[in-house]
Amino acid sequence: MKKTKKPTVSQAQAEDAVRTLLRWAGEDPKREGLLDTPKRVVEAYRDWFSGYATDPHEYLRRTFEEVAGYDEMIVLRDIEFESFCEHHMAPIIGKAHVGYLPTDKVVGISKLARVVDAYARRFQVQEKLTAEIAQCIQGVLKPRGVGVVVDAVHQCMTTRGVHKRGVSMITSQMLGTFREDARTRSEFLRFIDIDGHR
Repeated sequence: MKKTKKPTVSQAQAEDAVRTLLRWAGEDPKREGLLDTPKRVVEAYRDWFSGYATDPHEYLRRTFEEVAGYDEMIVLRDIEFESFCEHHMAPIIGKAHVGYLPTDKVVGISKLARVVDAYARRFQVQEKLTAEIAQCIQGVLKPRGVGVVVDAVHQCMTTRGVHKRGVSMITSQMLGTFREDARTRSEFLRFIDIDGHR
């Protein structure tokens, strides 16, 4: 599951970068309240960006075929996630809704949530996040179709710049029968009932 690529920046170098930003903001990194801040920030980054250390495809490799011939839509909705905008390094907070039409195998539902987290825990733009989730599921499970809808609030828009609160962005990626068949797409959108779950 873990990638073998080692970080090119040490813990000490990362902590020094935080101290530099604190000084740039007008603070004194040697002030008592800030002494442990660089270490805390680096540890937080390790958690927030843990997606770089995982391969989301691996989560989907263990499948189940004994499903009594079940071949109808499987939907996991309201998967909460936190990510960070790659343009401003500001939080993106939202929910992902994932559906697929299996062929001869299904995957444990927690694995779908893990795929969302693995991609979300990287610097992102929402459009790319949505496409990556859908393409990963399509590529590994080879279902008849995949649908992904992401609804998120971008702090780079609410806490800076235009300062617009209460605004969320919705993106979708439909593959296979979800793109080709309007009835399948409509059924998925009805299942996730995005307007009723905000």
